[in-house]
Amino acid sequence: MDSLKHAVWTYASRHANSDGLAITPVPGLRMMCLEAPSGDLQSVYKPLLCQVLQGAKRLVVGSEERVFLAGESVMVSADMPVAGRVVQASRSEPYLAIAIELEMASLRELTAHLGSPGSQGPSGMPALFAVDTEAALVDCASRLMHLLDRPEAVPLLHPGIMRELNYWLLSGPHSHILRTLADPGSHAGRLAAAIATLRAEYRSSVPVARLASQASMSLSSFHKHFKRMTTLTPGQYQQRLRLIEARRLMLNEGSSASNAAFEVGYESVSQFTREYRRLFQRPPKRDALRLLRPALS
Repeated sequence: MDSLKHAVWTYASRHANSDGLAITPVPGLRMMCLEAPSGDLQSVYKPLLCQVLQGAKRLVVGSEERVFLAGESVMVSADMPVAGRVVQASRSEPYLAIAIELEMASLRELTAHLGSPGSQGPSGMPALFAVDTEAALVDCASRLMHLLDRPEAVPLLHPGIMRELNYWLLSGPHSHILRTLADPGSHAGRLAAAIATLRAEYRSSVPVARLASQASMSLSSFHKHFKRMTTLTPGQYQQRLRLIEARRLMLNEGSSASNAAFEVGYESVSQFTREYRRLFQRPPKRDALRLLRPALS
């Protein structure tokens, strides 16, 4: 664990952005390093495993909230808008975490080899839960970190490491959740197609009937299972995607609030401002200036 912490700190201290997030050239691998508690960071997580190596972080998914401590791994079981706040970090002991996005094709293949899950409730999948960070998971994360120094090895070794990681997860205490996620016939698997459409077409008005059809569900069943899985309605989910992207456009690409609003699909700037303020606690222009000021000073 100590060697992994050092590797994450070394890489993130050189490559992290102002939020402490470092994206890597290894597919699905990113990390975070922060030397002080942070404000809420809104982002959209794909299904992933996040190992908290040092410090603590609070994550909020809809109405569900949890604080994850060093030694715990966070599992996110669906494409989810998440609010994250680092609550324990210091200069001497920064918050350190490494996240690995799950590869659904590999997960489905291994699930087929290991056999079907036992009988599960149709909607009992939590969007966010913790697992103990076992040595096998740390070892896989460490080997993914080693690929950063050997980019030519990534296409050769990355698939095998991810297959091993998925095996340990599918053999662990929460295997039934992951197997349900990987089963295309489960409610979670059928909802995945609808969520993928929302993510790809969030700028447009997507008829809920079309989403329900993609999930092979009636309208009432789709609404019920979508809300249970994501804690949001389809409309709230799309709104969250739009607002998070608009904020990214203002911060990373210098868009004005009005241009960002129209870019993500809003027809009314006043509606955009109201909804942005409700999510981020400040109107868009003031929020962007507050976050950009340290970088400009």
